[in-house]
Amino acid sequence: MSANFLNGITLLLAYQLVGEVSARLLNLPIPGPVIGMLLLFFSLLVRDSLAQVVEPAASALLSHLSLLFVPAGVGVMVHFGRIGEQWLPITAALLVGTLITLALTALVMLGVQRLQRRSAHHDA
Repeated sequence: MSANFLNGITLLLAYQLVGEVSARLLNLPIPGPVIGMLLLFFSLLVRDSLAQVVEPAASALLSHLSLLFVPAGVGVMVHFGRIGEQWLPITAALLVGTLITLALTALVMLGVQRLQRRSAHHDA
């Protein structure tokens, strides 16, 4: 393990810790890792050099991202009976959630296209 990886993973874990502590102390309904990720995002916007520290650890974690699906698969198998009993609300939630996601994605795409057209007209 290189020092670059250790520095990066330490920084990522520190942001997660700050997020967890903030969520618990402030009794926020947002998960701690999400708060930590937002803090990291804003830190990266402010300090470009921070990306060089985080990049080795982030790349290593992303290369093993598929392993994070194992706990979800185990959860499905453990609660298979409950899923069978509640298949209708689960299916409805999945369908409605998918439709909302598609609609919002389309709206965001249209907004981005409008912004690109405006900037192209101003540049010309």
